[in-house]
Amino acid sequence: EDEGRIEGNIARDPKDRLRMTVMSPDSGIGKEAVTHWRVLERFGYVTLVECRLETGRTHQIRAHMKHIGHPLFGDERYGGMEILRGERSATYKAFINNCFKACPRQALHARTLGFVHPKTKQQMDFTSEWPDDLTQLIEKWRGYMKGTTRDTFSTAQQ
Repeated sequence: EDEGRIEGNIARDPKDRLRMTVMSPDSGIGKEAVTHWRVLERFGYVTLVECRLETGRTHQIRAHMKHIGHPLFGDERYGGMEILRGERSATYKAFINNCFKACPRQALHARTLGFVHPKTKQQMDFTSEWPDDLTQLIEKWRGYMKGTTRDTFSTAQQ
């Protein structure tokens, strides 16, 4: 699909206190959370997605995306360091490892943040362009899809 809505209460994971998890809205556990997502660009088994939040819960995007089977690339805590689908050749694994090196964190960026200022009551919005590591990661995937990254697969070259 090209867009969707994820709705599920966010609560601390009882098996891992450092991670949040999604509970059924009618369970009475956790806080209501809603995330709207939209595909911006597809790279085979990796997809660039925009998320818009109705709520602002701790780890909301990370927990919701894992919940629907699509953890964030490079997100060690939520399963994004594993190849879940697609090719499993040594060359592909080397490419993935090079991507992890290019962006050694979860591939998540808050482009726009906003809130109502508590004293002035004015809406405050802040926008930030993608950081260099995410730009490099996206360019690696674009090159991979075009078949132009064959010379950059070797981990020795990175």
